[in-house]
Amino acid sequence: MNKEEQELRKKSPIQIKNKKAAFEYFFVDTYTAGIVLTGTEIKSIRQGKASLVDAYCIIINGEIWVKGMNISPYFYGSYNNHESKRDRKLLLTRKEIRKLQEATKQVGFTIVPTLVFIDQKGHAKMDIALSKGKKSFDKRQTLKEKEDRREMDRAIKHF
Repeated sequence: MNKEEQELRKKSPIQIKNKKAAFEYFFVDTYTAGIVLTGTEIKSIRQGKASLVDAYCIIINGEIWVKGMNISPYFYGSYNNHESKRDRKLLLTRKEIRKLQEATKQVGFTIVPTLVFIDQKGHAKMDIALSKGKKSFDKRQTLKEKEDRREMDRAIKHF
């Protein structure tokens, strides 16, 4: 991912992050995928009514799916409203899916959604990461680094 893409993500009005994923996993590689959504789902995402907590990705028959992602029902939706926790298909190239499939065959690797955002064209996109689980001592180290950064910021503000 280059700097230009990172700037566009920061400018996106909607950014739904999976903060727990960064604490639980080391990110090895990241990909940006499109999401297949219904009309009321995209409207709910544009209102920020989605959550990536407990979400994960799985590859079935050469297609990648996100499971456990919660998109709240659209308030103004009628009988056409969507299920909040249904499986949603992600759009990646065959080459990327094959690469992820080979990597997840190794022990300890999984695919985790990290961010949902709206691009300049108004399409919902998802950043997914090939990740490896952290051990408990790695998590303690992460917490310690976070606390150190917080203290350094406090010290800078005092001067």
